[in-house]
This record gives sequence, structure tokens and C-alpha cells, in this order.
Amino acid sequence: MSALKENVLGRLKEAFPDAKMALVDTTGTNDHWHLEIASDHFKGLTRVKQHQAVYKPLRDLIDSNQVHALKLATYTLEKWPHED
Repeated sequence: MSALKENVLGRLKEAFPDAKMALVDTTGTNDHWHLEIASDHFKGLTRVKQHQAVYKPLRDLIDSNQVHALKLATYTLEKWPHED
């Protein structure tokens, strides 16, 4: 696992301790990512507010272009589409 991937996952786990996550490097260049994340923190929030909550702990990585692209899919824990 790359250091950047570990950093992203660590920040998100700190922000959303109950989260289930899947983070995939979509291009192999370590700067284009697809993140699926489920947390009960998202209950009652609009999709825009959910995405803003995810971007917040990653803002400096996005602003510095370490994370150039981040495709997001957000869920509540009950809607998590993956087997555990």
C-alpha cells in the first residue's frame, strides 16, 4: 500500500471512526482515486454535504494536487454494498 493511500485512509478513519472504506488507485499513478465510504455520519445529510465532509480532512492533499482526482460514493452503514 502506498504512503499516500495509507495517509488518505488514516485521515478518513480519524474523521469517520465507524467507516467502512474501499479506496482504489484508478490509473496506477497514485493521484486518481475512487473512494467508496460508508458511515452513519452521513445519515440525514444531502449527497453534497456528505462529499464535503469527506473532502474536509483531505483538503490539503487535494489543494497540493497530491490527490488530483477523487471519485466518491458515499453510503450509510446499512447501505454499504460490499460483503464484509
